[in-house]
Amino acid sequence: MYAVIETGGKQYRVEVGTELEVELLDAEPGKTVSFDRVLLVADGDEAAIGRPLVGDATVSAEVLRQDRGPKLIVFKYRPKARSRVKKGHRQELTVLRISDIVLNGKSAAKSAAKAESDAKTERQRLEEVAAVQAAKDAELAAKLAAPKASTKEPAKKPTTKASTAKAKAATESKSSAKAETKTAAKAETKTTAKADTKAAPKKTTAKAKADDATDKPAPKKSAPKRATKKDE
Repeated sequence: MYAVIETGGKQYRVEVGTELEVELLDAEPGKTVSFDRVLLVADGDEAAIGRPLVGDATVSAEVLRQDRGPKLIVFKYRPKARSRVKKGHRQELTVLRISDIVLNGKSAAKSAAKAESDAKTERQRLEEVAAVQAAKDAELAAKLAAPKASTKEPAKKPTTKASTAKAKAATESKSSAKAETKTAAKAETKTTAKADTKAAPKKTTAKAKADDATDKPAPKKSAPKRATKKDE
């Protein structure tokens, strides 16, 4: 619902909650002011047009503060008369907030409050429904995740003193077997080395001398000398 009011020689289109500046009114901040000069009231598709005013229609507003408008410069000039006049002006204003519009006993403020409360209750209802649905989804997700966790993580067997003793004995037996195999391998390598040294026969002195003689290179034969005249 909105209305068109007249004050200070001007017309304003207002709704509930609208803040506007009007010409100076004799009212202190915090007080309520009512306007009887209502030119038009519209509510949805219905509209009441005044001729010139709408009967049984009032607009009430709360005075917020007294203010002043922007500064206006007025300059008066007369050519060829050496006349110059400069003036400044700031209009006194009153700031209002529309609190209610009433037409034939129907209040716009009450209807707006009712609509707001309905919207709040509807929002709360939707929030509750969303919360319930979220709880259901979380429960379903937990149920689906439970079997996967059980399959992935096998149950650990409880450890006892007997099992720990058996494990220690097994490790000790393995270590002793490794030590025995290492010692056996070392003994085998030593025996094979001794057998090789024994198998190699020693050469006799005569044979060794013959081999040395054969190994030495043969002496080179000197070429025969040519006969010269002196020798003849």
